[in-house]
Amino acid sequence: MLRPMTHNPEYPVVRRPAYARRGMVATSQPLAAQAGLSILQAGGNAVDAAVATAAALTVVEPTSNGLGGDAFALVWAGGELHGLNASGAAPAALSLEALPGGEMPKYGWTPVTVPGAVRGWTDLHGRFGRLDFAQVLAPAIRYAREGYPLSPVLAANWARAIRSYWALNLPIFEDWFRTFAPDGFTPRPGALWRSEGHARTLELIAQTGGAAFYEGELAGQIDAHAQATGGLLRGSDLAAHRSEWVKPIHTDWLGHRVYEIPPNGQGIAALVALNVLGAERLPELRDDPAGLHLQIEAMKRGFHDAHSYVADPRHVPVDVEGLLSAANAERHRALLGEQAHDPATHAPSTGGTVYLAAADDEGGMVSMIQSNYMGFGSGVVVPGTGIALHNRGHNFHTDPAHPNALAPGKRPYHTIIPGFLGRADGTPVGPFGVMGGFMQPQGQLQVVVNTVRYGMNPQQALDAPRWQWLQGRTVEVEPALGDQLARALVARGHDVRVQLDPGSFGRGQMIRRDPDTGVLEGGTESRTDGHIALW
Repeated sequence: MLRPMTHNPEYPVVRRPAYARRGMVATSQPLAAQAGLSILQAGGNAVDAAVATAAALTVVEPTSNGLGGDAFALVWAGGELHGLNASGAAPAALSLEALPGGEMPKYGWTPVTVPGAVRGWTDLHGRFGRLDFAQVLAPAIRYAREGYPLSPVLAANWARAIRSYWALNLPIFEDWFRTFAPDGFTPRPGALWRSEGHARTLELIAQTGGAAFYEGELAGQIDAHAQATGGLLRGSDLAAHRSEWVKPIHTDWLGHRVYEIPPNGQGIAALVALNVLGAERLPELRDDPAGLHLQIEAMKRGFHDAHSYVADPRHVPVDVEGLLSAANAERHRALLGEQAHDPATHAPSTGGTVYLAAADDEGGMVSMIQSNYMGFGSGVVVPGTGIALHNRGHNFHTDPAHPNALAPGKRPYHTIIPGFLGRADGTPVGPFGVMGGFMQPQGQLQVVVNTVRYGMNPQQALDAPRWQWLQGRTVEVEPALGDQLARALVARGHDVRVQLDPGSFGRGQMIRRDPDTGVLEGGTESRTDGHIALW
């Protein structure tokens, strides 16, 4: 049933793209973008800037990521695209038999998997970075120690988390409240927050090249807190963790090449959806309801494959080639019609992720994403460290026959996916991404279609009204989509719901480089505190 559209005065207005020559950093928090820019101006490259931005984001946007989360990256360097999977696995003691009541909870220790982000930073920097690692982390340390004022969307998300955790009232949240809701602190725009524990942790990471987090002092503190409060994560799990350099997967679409990280990430869902669209002729106008209907239906098929087959390929083979084949696209296309269909899978709408894009004046470009999941993550904070642990284990399946079934040492299905756009001849265009749980491949699909098919610049592609498929025939749309288009989708069998919260539709960034002049063109998310720092 269609709910009536209402005017939302907070809905973003369309902005102009940004241009620069020497460097560009785009992310969801202005201070983090400025941290990356300062590293570029100090002589660093795009990877140095990306790592600096990522570290700063754990301080200045803890509502969506943290030191206890995972990360993925796509790096254009040396004339090729490199992929890094910095996601962690289930602890050795975590199994289906260990689940309370056979279910995976959202909060507490049970859904905590090994955090991979910190090792991801050190691996990226060790392979491609130029400046000293301690110099790269210095802005994040400064923000943590000296404090910073909260931006508007950050403050709203922080206040929402406090209300949620108070309502849940779990004993394990005690250290979370000490860290993120200390006495006298109320999250509001302009309110100052600092964390000396976070600063000391970042200093240890900087001094040891991340070793303290996985084998040293910090690993010992994580282990001790787990043993004292009923967690299964151990120092041996941290010591065994390694990032994985992977070959990006891709599909070609309308003269362009769209790249993703291979499973255990869900980026393949966006690629399958693009393949399903490939043999169909999208209408000339982006706002043609026939085209929107086709995109939604294709996205459902992408999720069908992702939810059926994506898992940790170290444990379960994933036939990426078959899933991206023309034959698979044809099979899916045969199921689509003029009316909405139920793909018999679902896309939960929970999230909590940060995305960043960075580029330098030497051709280097980075697409990077990191997350704690569901906002602050598990709610578990290691005392005195600022380390908020994620809850990525919640994405494991509890059916032992499913490819993504929980198993010790196995990485879960992962929602966070950096994207990268190139041309079909293999030359680069630039990084892009849309954060937000299961909205991510849907947002990426829409940004690619807006850019490649409809010729939008990065800011237009990000600002354009979005839709989000939830489950069955249910689709949420932004108010700016308009009554006429929404009713046209209803006529095609979609259960359309108007969602007034712009944060539900993801938060994206995009940078592309002119191949002739080297000029950088960027867009940032207007649904959040998005910012592009330019040089």
